[in-house]
Amino acid sequence: MEGWIDKIWFDNHLLGWLGAPLLWPLSKVFGAIARHRRNLFLKGKNNAYRAFVPVIVVGNITVGGNGKTPVVIWLVEKLIALGMTPGVVSRGYGGKAESYPLVLDKNSRACEAGDEPVLIYQRTGTPVAISSVRSDAIKSLLLLGVDIIITDDGLQHYKLYRDVELVIVDGKRRFGNEQYVPFGPLREQTDRLSSVDFVICNGGKPHQGEIAMSLTPRELVNIRTGDRVSANSLEQVIAMAGIGHPQRFFDTLMSIDLIPQHCEPFADHKDFKFDQLTVLANKGRHLVMTEKDAVKCRDMLRHNPDIDNWWYLPVDVNINKDDTAKIMKTIKKLRYIYGSQIA
Repeated sequence: MEGWIDKIWFDNHLLGWLGAPLLWPLSKVFGAIARHRRNLFLKGKNNAYRAFVPVIVVGNITVGGNGKTPVVIWLVEKLIALGMTPGVVSRGYGGKAESYPLVLDKNSRACEAGDEPVLIYQRTGTPVAISSVRSDAIKSLLLLGVDIIITDDGLQHYKLYRDVELVIVDGKRRFGNEQYVPFGPLREQTDRLSSVDFVICNGGKPHQGEIAMSLTPRELVNIRTGDRVSANSLEQVIAMAGIGHPQRFFDTLMSIDLIPQHCEPFADHKDFKFDQLTVLANKGRHLVMTEKDAVKCRDMLRHNPDIDNWWYLPVDVNINKDDTAKIMKTIKKLRYIYGSQIA
């Protein structure tokens, strides 16, 4: 079903027009609700929570992954370099914790916290809290002494006041048929981009006013042992990706001369089963996946120490110096509002 949805949204597939009598009216209802929620926020009539530290939203106007989580990690690292103490809040999609808000620690697992929050915590070591009520997550982080909040997704979470909005755009797929969910991929219309602080274009050619971003692959990392090898040193590779746009990961592998024998796309936040992945891995000699997928697979290998041929590919966000400086300058200005001692 996931593949057909992509075809309808991004490839102008005939099935989309056949389903239009049902999907189009539903998309109009979704759009009306989305506009109403934003209007209430703009008029100050929705009791939005305002923290006493700056809040930065990293989000998008479409459904699915556009590269938000790598940008959150990049932003955390930049803020730490400025001498700040950031905290990250997330809805924790796919996780089922016993209670919320949940503040992550070294024992947190993707099944309870969600794959993206665990990835952010493991990569940065910064405080991360999850809750569907983001204000509750923020309050739990403020108790830890953070002085700036980054929310992973949440552009449309208008119960939360924000100081800076960064929107990530898939530079290759853009906005598909530019229709609201479920007829298209939009959560909000494209004119929303004119009101955000920065539009970051992930791959492809940025449009006027957008900031160009690319993802730079590192070495492959063995999930069980932590060993690192160059991408082209592995043979008979099977690739898998359970992210919003799996083909982007497969294209990245090919760009570094790692040509998989087989590429297996999965739905975003897929709940993998060990037997399923072992069957897939046995089609070749090595199984290569995204770092987000590895967060879930790492727990499997703790109970299967004989498996040492599962790897993941970490990536780093690359934004040029001038554009990075513009983003950091906007964030630094928040000290005049909040009185914080940002360097």
